Amino acid sequence: MEWIKQRDRAEVYLEGELDHCSAQSIRRELDRVLEDQSIRHLILDMGKMSFMDSSGIGVILGRYRILAARGGTVAVRNMNAHVERIFILSGMHQIIRIL
Repeated sequence: MEWIKQRDRAEVYLEGELDHCSAQSIRRELDRVLEDQSIRHLILDMGKMSFMDSSGIGVILGRYRILAARGGTVAVRNMNAHVERIFILSGMHQIIRIL
């Protein structure tokens, strides 16, 4: 996972799968990024992510809660058709913006 920070925004580039097997390590990495209290906005770029299941939804929702408590936002971009379908069926698109 790579990421860059620009002012109060972190852009994280996810790749591979975000599923039951990888969720815990990705959650830890994202939490390390968000330890920086100046980050209020998170953009998850999923251009290199091939698969996501409900565990991935949980990871994203947890980071949303952290940032919402700071008055911040989470957005996603570059989802493939499968990932976008999971995202929409779960209702996540109602609270997390798709860029």
